[in-house]
Amino acid sequence: MDQLTPVDCALAILVATIGATLQGTIGFGLGMFGAPLLLLINPDFIPAPLLCAALVLTLSLTHRERHSVIVADLGWALAGRAVGIACGVVVLANTSPDRMRFWFGILLLLAVAMSASGISIRPRPMTLSAGGVLSGFMGTTISIGGPPMALVYQHASGPRIRGTLSAFFTVGVIMSLMGLSFVGLFGRDQLILAAVLIPGVVLGLIISRQTARLLDRRYTRTAVLAASAVIGLIVLLG
Repeated sequence: MDQLTPVDCALAILVATIGATLQGTIGFGLGMFGAPLLLLINPDFIPAPLLCAALVLTLSLTHRERHSVIVADLGWALAGRAVGIACGVVVLANTSPDRMRFWFGILLLLAVAMSASGISIRPRPMTLSAGGVLSGFMGTTISIGGPPMALVYQHASGPRIRGTLSAFFTVGVIMSLMGLSFVGLFGRDQLILAAVLIPGVVLGLIISRQTARLLDRRYTRTAVLAASAVIGLIVLLG
């Protein structure tokens, strides 16, 4: 693990704050906004430390939006997630860090394309399972598992999106961390880095209580996608 400077820590907390605010507002954003920036600050933040921080956020959001969780959807989505996690763990265990940086950029742009596509998909067993597979793979490899499931729920209400996705991500992130631990990519060093991000996540969660009611999801979503696309290109070409 590379040594973090005070500036690195401050920037990481700022990124976590903004990402957590976005996710608490529109249902996703911590991974899509935070992962590429944290990769540039220090690659060791990806994937396990950011997943740990995401777990704190999704647990809190699941409790906050618990009355809007659609429990019947979770079984299909989580079954798919397990398959995606297994594939992601195999890829991480057999891919060099430099090569993974390239694929990070590719998968991030794919995540943006899925989120911006406007494809009409409804939450049915097949789409939930397929979304779970992609979410598990992308969440385990690059800490961005939101877009595939957000695509499935894009026509749902704000509370249903935040509640059901948060419940799905809570269980899914635990599964991903177990898989990373199995191949030696999650341990003490990753927990230390996760602790750096937690204050930003908590602050973002507090802020999102207000922004979830005040902000127009369409404009915020567009801004997140545009910023993520630019960052993805920087990572890919850098």
